[in-house]
Parts: sequence; C-alpha cells; structure tokens
Amino acid sequence: MDAVRYPVIPLPRSLDAGDGAFVLQPGLRIGVADDGTAEVRRLGELLAGYLRELTGLDASVGTDGPIAVRMRADAPGGAESYRLEITPERIALVASEPRGLYYGIQTLRQLVAASPQAVPAALIDDAPRFAYRGLHLDVGRHFFPVEFIKHYIDLLATFKLNTFHWHLTEDQGWRLEIKKYPKLTEIGAWRKETIVGHARRGPKGYDGTRHGGFYTQDQAREVVAYARERGVTVLPEIEMPGHSLAALAAYPEFANVPGPFEVRTTWGISEEVFAPSDGTFAFLEDVLREVMDIFPSEYIHIGGDEVPKKRWKESAAAQAVIKNEKLANEDELQSWFIRRIERFLNANGRRLIGWDEILEGGLAPNATVMSWRGTKGGVAAAKQGHDVVMAPQEDLYFDHYQADPEHEPLAIGGMTPMQDTYRYEPIPTDLSAAEATHVLGPEACVWTEYMPTTDHVEYMAYPRVLALAELAWSPREARDWDSFQRRLPAAFGFLERLGVKYRKPS
Repeated sequence: MDAVRYPVIPLPRSLDAGDGAFVLQPGLRIGVADDGTAEVRRLGELLAGYLRELTGLDASVGTDGPIAVRMRADAPGGAESYRLEITPERIALVASEPRGLYYGIQTLRQLVAASPQAVPAALIDDAPRFAYRGLHLDVGRHFFPVEFIKHYIDLLATFKLNTFHWHLTEDQGWRLEIKKYPKLTEIGAWRKETIVGHARRGPKGYDGTRHGGFYTQDQAREVVAYARERGVTVLPEIEMPGHSLAALAAYPEFANVPGPFEVRTTWGISEEVFAPSDGTFAFLEDVLREVMDIFPSEYIHIGGDEVPKKRWKESAAAQAVIKNEKLANEDELQSWFIRRIERFLNANGRRLIGWDEILEGGLAPNATVMSWRGTKGGVAAAKQGHDVVMAPQEDLYFDHYQADPEHEPLAIGGMTPMQDTYRYEPIPTDLSAAEATHVLGPEACVWTEYMPTTDHVEYMAYPRVLALAELAWSPREARDWDSFQRRLPAAFGFLERLGVKYRKPS
C-alpha cells in the first residue's frame, strides 16, 4: 500500500488501490436510501459537515448522489465492519450497522483531509482486530469540563477507539453527583490546594488554590449520549476499597478509624480505605445503583488497585470479618469485598471489571481483569478463563515521558515513546489460542497528577493515541512501523485541523 497516497490511521484490514480519483466538486450530494433510518441520515449529515469543513465546498444530503451511504443487513462483517469503494465516478459506503458506517466515514474523512480536491480510488474492506479498544482519562486528580470530555471522546472515536474509560473517583476528588449522598460532591469534589512539583522529590510545596468540580447526572447522561452517537461506550470507574479518601472525607462513618478526613492534596496512596462493613456495602450499592442508572455499559469498573492493608490489620471489625468468613488474610478480605460487590452488579445485569490487584486473594467468579502492572495479571486471568483488557504501564501509560525528561513537561516518570506503544502486542506469547480469546483488547491510560490543563492532556495523549489505535484495530501482520511513520505527516496535519495540541515528535 502507498502510505503517502492512503495515509489512513488505523491501517484498514484490506485496501486495494485503484486507478484515478474521485474529484470533489461544488454541490456535492450524499445519497441515503429512501428507506434509510434516521440514524443513517444523521450519519450522512455528519459526512456532509466534514466535507464542507475540509474542502470548503457545499455538500448536502438527499436520496441519491455520487456519494452513497447505505446500511444493509447483508453487508459483510460484524457491527463495526464497513466497505468503502472509491472510483472516479462515485463513492459508496456500506455497513450492516451504524457503527460500521461511522468508521467508514472516519476513513473517508482522513483521505479527504489528505487530498481535499480528489480522493484516490480504492476498495477498502475493513473490520477491527479487537472488540475492545479503550482510552482512559483520570478526572479525579484534575477536573476537566464537559466540553473537553466530549472533545476527548470525539477524537478517540475519530481513530476508531470504542471505549472511553472515565476514572471518576480518587483520593484527590470525587467527580460524579450522587443524589442520595450530596456530600460526595459538596465536600469530596474539592481539595483545599494541590502539591507543586513532583510528589516523590524534594521538599513539598502547595499552590494554596482550591481545586475541584464535578459532573451532574444530567451532564454525565449528556456525555453518554454524545459517545453513543460515535459508537463509544462510556465505562465509569468508582474506586473501591482503596483510592477512597475523598468519599471518606464526605462520609467518615464508612472508614476503619474515626475521622475527620480531608480530600488528599498530594499524589500517591492514602492509608484510608473503606471498612468491610454492612454500612459500607449499603452505601456503595446505593452509589452503584445511581451509576448504573446513568451508564448503560455492560461493565462497571470498581478499581480495586493499590489497597493498603494497614487499617484492616488494625481494625477489630475487619479482623472479625476475616475470622467469621474463614479468610486467610487481608488479601483474601479484599477478594471477599470485591466478590460481594460483584454479586450485586451481576444481580443487576452488569459485569465487574477491575485492575489486576483483584487477582490477589482469589478472583471473583465472573470478573474481568484490566492488567496494568505489566502483563502477568492478564496472563494469569486468561489462563483461569477470565476476560482481560491489556493496559500495561510500560507501553500504554500515557502519563509517562515521551522523550528526554530534560526537555519535556513534568511527568510521573517512566519512558514510553510512541514507537514502544506501536510495537506492543496485546496477546502475550505464553497464551494458547484458546486462552488468547479472553484478551478483549488494549487500553491506554492517561493519569493526570501532572496534567493540570486540557492542553497538557492532549500533549501527553497525542500522537501516542494514533499508535494505540493501529495496534487495537489493524491486523497484527499488517502493522509496520515504517509505513506508520510515512502516514504520520498527514495525521499531524489532520490533528492540527482538529485543533489538537499534540506533541510534535523530534
């Protein structure tokens, strides 16, 4: 494939070059069938908007035209597949479901952005390699407005990612309105100040500025609807039993020791975790009921990572649970805690996903593991017959430096240049073919301790998201670093058109 003529990211499953090009002329008409659904017409209007923006030409939607957008039940492939045929006479896009049409439109959009006068002829048959293609954003450490969240979703969908993992609660801030527990946002959404500089180095200073914010339930529903139109599932994360200091500052009765507590002003991990009590579970189930009412996702992420056991070791009540439930230790107490939450989620038709620490002490029966401490947790879970999302920090943590720290903004540490992300393979070699089917796909994580602004978030995420998109979507055998590099200049131009404050690789 000519990477300069067809600079599409992610690389399609199959692209056959054609002769000539479709010339874009004034009065472009996009045809949707007479029996086309309202959704197909909406997508036709979306394409018309892109064409107007990219070419400056008028474009409109009708029942016929040289550009045809069709949904056909007998179209080949799955729900996210599409066929895009470009000839000098016409452009035809067909898919079996709206998501496939959306992705085909994104491919055509990139081709037009790279060649706004004439789109090169091609036959593209495309489908994703992985069903799960995720990008995460931590809004607990720093809060970002709804309009940026929508922009973030718009961008990830543009590159055919389909899951937005919204990390909504932390020691440093609780970001979602819960109507039954208003103090979660009245108190838990705000910290009095924020550490200046790196939390692990040198004397600590603070900025003296109150920081916080939260999303109302109406705003969260608005985000879910916005994402749905772009084929994106919003995966909410409510952390438990650790990373819970903001919640305990609001409701100290669910802690292991008497409060009061303050929302954490520095980074790192608090010793305070939820007590394994009936009161705590009643509170968490109430919270999760409201979360499930807002978010229709199959999965609910419950965190489960980095849980210090000090308070449980010192708590007579926690030790009584260990004794009564015949648990061996605090690791098994954590597993018992997660299993109890899983039973509640399963009873409500949802599935639990958590970070790989939920393996410790025994994995909950139906849990899915998100493997971040390398791939060992993912491998162990897959070998036990559990589904896995691969998010190893070495390759897919976008809070790491991208180049020499001397010349980069302050970051948490680590080094993950785009090339490392691109070359990451989500299916470990030590899984059998049957075990490998449990790998749902990859996810990259954007933790925001050191990203106080939206521009900084974009700088850290892009262009590495482009590498993530290709490894998540494109066939393994088709991925080629040299081809990817040749397609990057057009991608950078596209990002600039979209107003993305990406890092320009040296």
